[in-house]
Amino acid sequence: MIEFTLPSMGSDMDEGKLLQWLKKPGEPVRKGDVVAVVDTTKAAVDVESFVEGTMFEEVVQPGATVPVGTVLAYILAPGEAAPPPGWRPAAAVAPAPAAEPGAARKAISPAARAKAKELGIDAGTIAGTGPDGAVTVADVEKAAAAAKPADRAAEMRRSIAAAMSRSKREIPHYYLSETIPMARAAEWLARANADRPVTERLLMGVLHLKAVALAAAASPGLNGFWRDGAFQPSAAVHVGVAISIRAGGLIAPAIHDADRKTLAELMREVNDLVARARAGSLRSSEMSDPTITVTNLGESGVESVMPIIYPPQVAIVGFGRVSERPWVEEGAVRAMPLVTATLAADHRVTDGTRGARFLAQLRERLQHPEEL
Repeated sequence: MIEFTLPSMGSDMDEGKLLQWLKKPGEPVRKGDVVAVVDTTKAAVDVESFVEGTMFEEVVQPGATVPVGTVLAYILAPGEAAPPPGWRPAAAVAPAPAAEPGAARKAISPAARAKAKELGIDAGTIAGTGPDGAVTVADVEKAAAAAKPADRAAEMRRSIAAAMSRSKREIPHYYLSETIPMARAAEWLARANADRPVTERLLMGVLHLKAVALAAAASPGLNGFWRDGAFQPSAAVHVGVAISIRAGGLIAPAIHDADRKTLAELMREVNDLVARARAGSLRSSEMSDPTITVTNLGESGVESVMPIIYPPQVAIVGFGRVSERPWVEEGAVRAMPLVTATLAADHRVTDGTRGARFLAQLRERLQHPEEL
């Protein structure tokens, strides 16, 4: 019997609210299948299965809020027989939310249920105006309009603040920065975009992301996790991309295997990730396994950023804006597009020498954009 538990999807997540089951008892489950939808303070997240088998029993019912690590369901392993009737696990399970006395299952149209999922609204809390009190699409939209986004934004801000406070308190950060000339990258980017449709043009931020991924692949001490008092390097490079959410706050889901993807693939994935992050439609694997994060505040006009590490990661890279500034090249001062890249890293794992090598690699990668 395999336990399907609520995964941790970031250091600022302590609990989650189960919104919906997408697999029913008796249905097959494959690796990567979305089994449930869980609401966090930042987004409604599709929770994937990392095992294969058959859905056996749902332990937690939609509407319940449970801590990270809680068993949500049980899955039968391939070839495993179902236990006899009345079987119960030895561990305690979370109860379903209590219904009001005499309350019946609320009727809701399929369209209204889909709209409630899209808007992150608990359909069970909505008063229906349809036949026999059924919840309609209009009821869901009205409830969503009456919700208090400011409250959710405040809750998200509190969660982020708590996580970042723990990070600064528990992780001995060290910071290094490097000013990188970007003339070659800008010229190459202009040529690469010349024949591309507007919708497929590359952004400078994607060059930054790929350069970080390649530098991280060559710097194992900066790519991985600090868990159980020790560093666990990652063989894969899953780059977390810091994305601002319209309601306020940040979220940093991962682009998997970023070092192995082309710039065009990365551009498509970044666009898709931003759209889904802001629509509240992310996967649990995207939230739980970034190995290093990139935050790019160039569009906000700042020259540099001193980022805070997202535990359990051990490094984060920040980029400011690309702007023309004085630069000495071959003994002459000229105006040059420059960017300041800042590395924040965990002193328990690496030191300034290794961090400096990482930034040197990053700078060198960006001097040869055609090789990215």
